[in-house]
Amino acid sequence: MSTDVPRGSLMIIVPAFNEEAAVGRVVEEIRSAVPGVPIVVIDDCSSDETAIRARLAGAKVLSLPHHLGLGGAVQAGYRLAYELGYEYVIRTDGDGQHDPQDIPRIYEALLGLNCQMVIGSRFLNGENRHPSPSRSLGIRFFRLVLRPILGRKVYDPTSGFVGVNRQALQVFSKSFPLEYPEIEALVVLKRKAFQFVEVPCRMRPRLAGKSSITPLKSFYYIIHVLLGVFVNVLKYERRQKD
Repeated sequence: MSTDVPRGSLMIIVPAFNEEAAVGRVVEEIRSAVPGVPIVVIDDCSSDETAIRARLAGAKVLSLPHHLGLGGAVQAGYRLAYELGYEYVIRTDGDGQHDPQDIPRIYEALLGLNCQMVIGSRFLNGENRHPSPSRSLGIRFFRLVLRPILGRKVYDPTSGFVGVNRQALQVFSKSFPLEYPEIEALVVLKRKAFQFVEVPCRMRPRLAGKSSITPLKSFYYIIHVLLGVFVNVLKYERRQKD
């Protein structure tokens, strides 16, 4: 890593639910990419050996007593990092789709680009295609929805490869969207007058298993997130009036 990471500055969190086949390799790759940086796997009450495989690979494990879903697991990681005093947190998924070699790029952007969030985007370099027709439709739809709200284009609004600084960490440790949180989190940033940037990152096939997002769930995803976005927009408008 070209940028030295001061001890206690950066934490990597990996939310995981039933990822025993992939999480060990994910942790090993993160350790190789950013040696010495603490890695915490947030085990969302898995029914398999996710926690065991993560520990064997060298990660700390925060085991949740109940299944909270992705947003709840991410918030638990943010709260832990905030309470421990970390300045930066980078989240990567437990299925191996995000390449840990891109973690330094996200960290350096957090340090140097005067923003509260950095999104690892699979679409900035033109090398990655949308993973499925239904996911492609959702991404394109939310690009259109978010542009007038954010006042700018966001290329990869559903990316789970995200870095935040302590300002955003303070907000997200207290309140974070529970289901499909990535898009709503961008609207929360707008409400707080925070800034985000996107940097190009690689997206790989899952190391094991398959996505739980079916075409039917994609439709539910769009409706659910739209409701969350509109609620956050109303909060933002009320704040502007006050």
